[in-house]
Amino acid sequence: MEKDRVQAFSDGVIAILITIMVLELHIPTGHDGATASALAPVVPVFFTYVLSFVNIGIYWNNHHHLLMATTRINGAVLWANLHLLFWLSLFPFFTGWMGLNHFAALPMAAYGVVLFMAGVAYYVLKTVIITAQGDDSTLAEALGNDTKGKLSVVIYAVAVPLAFLSRWVALALYVVVALMWLVPDRRIESRFSA
Repeated sequence: MEKDRVQAFSDGVIAILITIMVLELHIPTGHDGATASALAPVVPVFFTYVLSFVNIGIYWNNHHHLLMATTRINGAVLWANLHLLFWLSLFPFFTGWMGLNHFAALPMAAYGVVLFMAGVAYYVLKTVIITAQGDDSTLAEALGNDTKGKLSVVIYAVAVPLAFLSRWVALALYVVVALMWLVPDRRIESRFSA
């Protein structure tokens, strides 16, 4: 199977998700719509949009690098890719829910569950691709034991219950993971540019 079709389909889904999220940003209207105070209710929604946009961008970027290093696509890879896209497709809903409810504990924890499951799904996709290519593949060598990927999932797992104790600590942990991945995974890129 061709990896270009998988990449094109994934790119399309991700573009739609970003579009859906931005449509949730409602412009203040009315006689006071042009004032700074009219923006106050939109700030939490905007912040969650930025956080989710960055997270989806991180997945898109790393997904691109992952597929760049992929030489074999099989049915398991297709299903693992759909599994990742499923969890990413929930970002618009949980982004809106968290933002509209001003980072309340339950929406914050639910957002963390989606982040956790997307992290797990990416790990599964990576593992399935490596299995299809072999443990001696360039991708397997480049990723090694994937400490950053495993650490991200652990941080999300810790943040979810913390959302009920301190939603701001949970939010900080979500941001920490995003910052960890903001720079694309150079392990793959360095192997192919060498």
